[in-house]
Amino acid sequence: MTLQAYFSDLGDLGAHVQAPIGAFERVVKLSREVRAHGDRVFFVGNGGSAAIASHMTTDWLKNGKFAALCFNDGSQITCLANDLGYEQSFANPINAHGRRGDLLFAISSSGKSPNILAAAHAANQIGMHTVTLSGFRSDNPLRGMGDYNFYVPDMSYGYVEIAHLTILHAILDTIIEGDQ
Repeated sequence: MTLQAYFSDLGDLGAHVQAPIGAFERVVKLSREVRAHGDRVFFVGNGGSAAIASHMTTDWLKNGKFAALCFNDGSQITCLANDLGYEQSFANPINAHGRRGDLLFAISSSGKSPNILAAAHAANQIGMHTVTLSGFRSDNPLRGMGDYNFYVPDMSYGYVEIAHLTILHAILDTIIEGDQ
């Protein structure tokens, strides 16, 4: 594959991202409401998705003026994983810090990561708004756990992760454009 072919395939994938009609616009509106009410935005993910979570937390905080947090601190994750089990590594801080009205972006390429599923479940139990970003198989469990679910129909980590990053940037960029 050439670099041009890779970008061509990636560009074509954007047209196939699946979400309910109007979900993008509703997530933009919801995010604005969360910020206006002084509520917080949380991002969770593993591996490459953790890097996306960290990146987006910084962008939403600095550029979007959101109270944005992620739970990617290495000592926190390893402590919680060791003492409570890896499945609780994000659910535990969501339970400690999350409150009704906050917003969780749960990011998982496979949509099957137990700790991301547990975080989405915890957020739903609290009454937080939940947006999921998943890929790979269309029947992945994360895809049905959010108020809004964005699904990237591809089996490549690279394509799915880039699409997730792009979706989150598009939401934030749309919010910032509306602020100006």
